[in-house]
Amino acid sequence: MKEVQVNVPGHSYTIKLGSGVIKDLPAELKRLNPSSCLIVTNITVGSLYLKKVSELCNTVCRTESVVLPDGEAYKDWNSVSAILEKLASMGADRKSVVIALGGGVVGDLAGFAAAIYMRGIRFIQVPTTLLAMVDSSVGGKTGMNMTAGKNLVGAFHQPEAVIADSDFLRTLPEREIGAGIAEIIKHGVLADKDYFEELERDMEKLRALDPETVAEVVGRSCEIKAGVVSRDEKEKGERAKLNLGHTFGHAIEKLTGYGTWLHGEAVAVGTVLAAVTAEKQGKINRDDVKRIRDLIHRAGLPVRISGISAAKAIEAMKGDKKSTKGVPHFILPVAIGTTVIEEVPESLIREVLLEEGYQP
Repeated sequence: MKEVQVNVPGHSYTIKLGSGVIKDLPAELKRLNPSSCLIVTNITVGSLYLKKVSELCNTVCRTESVVLPDGEAYKDWNSVSAILEKLASMGADRKSVVIALGGGVVGDLAGFAAAIYMRGIRFIQVPTTLLAMVDSSVGGKTGMNMTAGKNLVGAFHQPEAVIADSDFLRTLPEREIGAGIAEIIKHGVLADKDYFEELERDMEKLRALDPETVAEVVGRSCEIKAGVVSRDEKEKGERAKLNLGHTFGHAIEKLTGYGTWLHGEAVAVGTVLAAVTAEKQGKINRDDVKRIRDLIHRAGLPVRISGISAAKAIEAMKGDKKSTKGVPHFILPVAIGTTVIEEVPESLIREVLLEEGYQP
């Protein structure tokens, strides 16, 4: 087992990583001394793991569950409301604890509900996807989508613990594995050249879920994100760099319909687009752009998208959370392992999109 510490002002917690670490959930609950627990999951994960996790939680306190539909299309107020209504009907109080059992969507929804129920109750992240283990379960971002855009409603609400059991990955579809690898590659591009080189060396092992490789990679990605979050919890500066590929990616998700493209798939294309944009500005050399594109392709991920409107994509990006007065900000790699945050002329963004497969 590996442990990574996350320290933010007024709060700290531990990420526990490894095979079989779900057994530590009762100990984490005992430490919190909850009056009751609510497990939030979706129909897919629930059919696999809800019974086991419920049994573990019931050894500590009365435990109930709510099972949501599966998919990004359900990351909305209806799902948040279902969690809140369940908390109220079961008599949850300020000592209750929410357990988020699932991927990034479940974690965001459960965390957001915990953030606003009785003005904030505690929650634990139990991520079951690779993407959630290396990214969304760490750092306290919670929320839901709106028709106008992704994650436009939410709160910063840090978990009490993250328990990332790699055994859960055995039931993960190959496409979901790729989505998680997209965020892993992102970490290498934005923060750690040596890590990126390790991913180039070990990509086939990672895709095959080689246990030693998974342990090393998940641990390193969590260390990178935990370090950034500890220095900038509320995304006032450095933490924004974790959104590499996301300004482009969120527009892809919105325009194709939430759930059509997995979040990681959209981020993969977005990362390529960010690199191409940086190259056109003379910020990064062509060889590094090729290495980024090639590694994403080797991960089984898309490197471009066709058939969506560049004009609509630009409008969607103007409504992104990282925009100011309607002007989007982009995280651009200037070398593998180093990024900057900048405004980019709309004309250049349009040029990049059209060259990379978009329609006018």
